[in-house]
Amino acid sequence: MAATGVRAGSGSELAERTDRADRAEPVERAAPAGPPERTERAESAEPVERAEPVERAESVERAEPVERAESVERAEPVERAESVERAEPVERAESAERAESAEPAENLGAPARPERPEPAENPGAPERPEPPEATELRAQRHAVRTASDPSRIALLLAAESAGALVAAEMQHAGIPWRADAHDRLLESLLGPRPATPGIRPARLEQLHQRIRDELDDPAANPDSPVELVKSLRRAGLSVTSTRSWELKTIEHPVIPPLLEYKKLARLASANGWNWLDTWVRDGRFHPNYIPGGVVTGRWASEGGGALQLPKQVRGAVIADPGWKLVVADAAQLEPRILAALAGDRAMAAAGRDRDLYDGIVSSGAVDTRAHAKVGMLGAMYGGTTGESGRMLPRLARAFPVAIGFVEDAARAGEAGAVVTTRLGRTSPRPSDAWLDVQDAAGADDATDAARSRARSAARSWGRFTRNFVVQGTAAEWALCWISSVRRRLWSLDAPDARGRLETRPHLAFFLHDEVMVHTPEAQADAVAAELRAAATEAGRLIFGDAPVQFPVTVAIVDSYDQAK
Repeated sequence: MAATGVRAGSGSELAERTDRADRAEPVERAAPAGPPERTERAESAEPVERAEPVERAESVERAEPVERAESVERAEPVERAESVERAEPVERAESAERAESAEPAENLGAPARPERPEPAENPGAPERPEPPEATELRAQRHAVRTASDPSRIALLLAAESAGALVAAEMQHAGIPWRADAHDRLLESLLGPRPATPGIRPARLEQLHQRIRDELDDPAANPDSPVELVKSLRRAGLSVTSTRSWELKTIEHPVIPPLLEYKKLARLASANGWNWLDTWVRDGRFHPNYIPGGVVTGRWASEGGGALQLPKQVRGAVIADPGWKLVVADAAQLEPRILAALAGDRAMAAAGRDRDLYDGIVSSGAVDTRAHAKVGMLGAMYGGTTGESGRMLPRLARAFPVAIGFVEDAARAGEAGAVVTTRLGRTSPRPSDAWLDVQDAAGADDATDAARSRARSAARSWGRFTRNFVVQGTAAEWALCWISSVRRRLWSLDAPDARGRLETRPHLAFFLHDEVMVHTPEAQADAVAAELRAAATEAGRLIFGDAPVQFPVTVAIVDSYDQAK
């Protein structure tokens, strides 16, 4: 398998990059218990040769089966697997707690296909070149077969395949969106729609004038960060930026209207009337999803900001008459993923049959739920200052296995090593610039400043790898969850649906650890039950019989804002 971070290019360039990467060995992060182990990386393996990149999964041709109103049970994960193949082989054989003998595709509800007979040879026919997709698929199957733990990589590829189908179906069906409700929400917050594009709505204009009055500066421009900083400094305020967190630390009459202006201006720009005219058609918002668009495996979107819908406009997401929205949210997903990854039974017990953060408080580790949450976020994201830094030692004493797990991942990143998720997705290697900084610090004549830069860069990369193992595995769990949900929804009895996606319960939205199903009202309770069962199934697929629960909160509502 190709090592992540190795660039395509000349032989000398590839050799130089590989030589530098060899200085640090990878740390495998997929084991269900114990700290990550350093293992030898198969540097002798050459990158898999590809004829050309396969088209992105969000391409139009992928949605063709949806347009024909057919249910596609399985698709070969050719394009999505290309990014997964970068994963190093998983070495920890004791991971067989999961049902290793089961085919991952079958686990996700896709029946295995019988082998097709080879076509009869025709000596007189001209030889046709193999399609690049076939070349890629053959290379991927070989990579899976030769991996040290094929079942995990195969499960990840199957989940990526099912996720790509989910993305195609959700883009086709769209999110139910009432343009009239959206317009009313905007008017209530911003005032009437301006008659001329580019003109500030009435509320923004009022705030703009108040900002100028409070600063006694008729030229103050809150739409320009550079000009605004100058205006704030002329008023005697010591600021370095216009970021909200910095402004909130300042006591001055201009701060409240300025913060409100920033919030409403963001709404008008990102989800205002122009957004409404561009993205909502016939009562639906059709986002362009990019499965695996983030390096950890999380999804991204292209245009429309589907994964950043602000609370102010969620009231426009309204179910059709006679239908309901069933919204499910995985509770404390990443901390629970960490408990399962590390095999920390104490943390698993803290979250059994209750809110995990409440359980951490009951364990005596910290005194409040807020402290439990900020401490766990600090552990997973590398927060070592403030409240998170103060809570971290307490959590380390209560849950040494889990905290040790992410600490080991951070140390691996600081050393320039790679880490992997539960199913084998590998983190990218540090850049050449990062390696140059470390090289400079190791030189005999290195200055104190050079060593300081190297330590800072190492800690920064360690924070990335610390989070990669948790967030990446959470993304894998979420893929298995929505894959199971999709299969279960298609199996629900849907009278008069005639197989069409839009006329039966279907996934309408997915955001990291949250899903929304649009369903006829009569089937809402059944959908809610399937969402919970699918979460349990996802945990079992990835972690076997590990004693970690993955509960989801489910709300049956008429509009999205009612679910929160």
